[in-house]
Amino acid sequence: MDIFGVLTLIGGLAMFLFGMNVMGDGLAKLSGGRMEQILEKLTQKRIMAVLLGAAVTAVIQSSSATTVMVVGFVNSGIMQLSQAAGIIMGANIGTTVTSWLLSLTGIESANVWVQLLKPSSFAPVLAAIGIIFTMTEKENTKKREIGSILLGFAVLMFGMETMSGAVAPLADDEGFTGILTAFSNPILGMLAGTILTAIIQSSSASVGILQALCVTGAVSYATALPIIMGQNIGTCVTAIISSIGASKNAKRASMVHLFFNLIGTILFMVVFYTLNSFVHFAFLGESAKAAGIAVIHSLFNIGCTIVLFPFAKQLEKLATLAIPEHIGNHTEEKRESAPILDERFLEQPGFAIELCKNAAIDMGYKAKDAISLALTCIQDYSREKRDRVIALEQEIDHYEDVLGSYLVKLSSKDLSQKDSRTLSVLLHCISDYERISDHAINITDSIDEMRERDLKFSDRAEEELGVYMHAVNDIVDRTVDVFKRWDLDDARHIEPLEQVIDELNLQLRQRHIKRLRKGKCTIELGLILEDIIRNMERVADHCSNVAVCMIEVSVDEFDTHEYLEELTTEENYAFHQEVGVLREKYLLPEKIKKEKSR
Repeated sequence: MDIFGVLTLIGGLAMFLFGMNVMGDGLAKLSGGRMEQILEKLTQKRIMAVLLGAAVTAVIQSSSATTVMVVGFVNSGIMQLSQAAGIIMGANIGTTVTSWLLSLTGIESANVWVQLLKPSSFAPVLAAIGIIFTMTEKENTKKREIGSILLGFAVLMFGMETMSGAVAPLADDEGFTGILTAFSNPILGMLAGTILTAIIQSSSASVGILQALCVTGAVSYATALPIIMGQNIGTCVTAIISSIGASKNAKRASMVHLFFNLIGTILFMVVFYTLNSFVHFAFLGESAKAAGIAVIHSLFNIGCTIVLFPFAKQLEKLATLAIPEHIGNHTEEKRESAPILDERFLEQPGFAIELCKNAAIDMGYKAKDAISLALTCIQDYSREKRDRVIALEQEIDHYEDVLGSYLVKLSSKDLSQKDSRTLSVLLHCISDYERISDHAINITDSIDEMRERDLKFSDRAEEELGVYMHAVNDIVDRTVDVFKRWDLDDARHIEPLEQVIDELNLQLRQRHIKRLRKGKCTIELGLILEDIIRNMERVADHCSNVAVCMIEVSVDEFDTHEYLEELTTEENYAFHQEVGVLREKYLLPEKIKKEKSR
């Protein structure tokens, strides 16, 4: 093979790896994080974990990606080591799907219908459809993602065909045949497979390269078999690298992957070659076919899973011995209260967005607890409640720092249209939740000032504050619930309550001024009351911000001012009717008495 043949081979390999990467990314984006969520939730039984690991890997076309996800799950505390073992076993089975797809290149038949199954026949059609979908869709819609999957698959197959064509002249090259014959030595072949897979970090890709070499006819099954064994060991490198700097259990998850493949390979090699010394398997001397490679790859991984499945707990113990208690992240023993956001998930944006969303929901509930406790302190003060408000505010600050930084990193990834909009909402809303907790601190500071000066609100002022507190707690509860359910219809009901709270705020100020003129209240106490109701009104504003942001980003039709102007116009009968109902619900005490006296 001359220099041009080498360049063609390199180009084919580049196309092959690029196509595999594009197709895998497209499949992961199209799943929108659903595959990862299934792994997270439905892995309590080991057999289910195996089946799910196989299914997810078959979908995203990468056992390395699945095992890296598992390491991230374990590192974040989402998944136990016992669950991880099952998924890792399943991932090894799922990755064999790629080799079966690639084996289609080896189809040889004069039948037209059978010929249509060859990638060289249908890949151009998929490429044409894929480029149409990609070029006609400007944003990351599902149609565009399907287009990228089709393009990735077509490029992958073209790369496979190009590699096969480039190495075809080597069929008559004695030097090349001699090199491959050396790899028929089980140890050398296994080392070659391990090193190749460790370098490109994909067993699917290394199996594909081996299948491409089969076109020369110089690759016998005696050569291919140990190389396939080594490939299963080499693929463990990705998970091991991913576990660097992770928790002890995450490191153990990567070691479970290594021990599973290592023990399985050793067992297979010992049993197979022991039997071969007596039986002398005739097929080893035959030229390997792409389909034969797929068969060996599948039988080995399925066989290993069947044999080692009952010994999953022993694999976990072995991993624990390899990574003892004193090894690990020194900060692990004293974890802070923080959202579970592992940077490994950045490569699965759909799932990463869901994790961020869950963290933001937790943040919302903490903000709700903080403001509720702060308002309770107005009428039923305790030091414990105040300290809890401070602790919650600090937790929420930490959430904002961690979540905000993670979302910024995630924004640089290639997100779907839906995920991009969700990310925008989250970035806005976490800031509002953080500000709500700040207002909770301000309210407790005002109450502390009252207690230091031995001041107390009048019964009438406390009654009025009670109504106002009820309304503020109501809007916070509704907002957090709407955000959790991501309900855009119910989000439209936040603004009417916010308007009623604005009106209550004005009425409380006016009534305080009347009491001040009559000498029923002091200026000193009035300033504290002003601080408290102003902070309560700001809380309602932030709740409105959350609801409006959800609506405007999701529908992408107008900005905040346009939405609010359209909502509050006189023609919007439903809005004003709801405001009227809420006014009746939150009438201040004097108005209630006047209504009853009529």
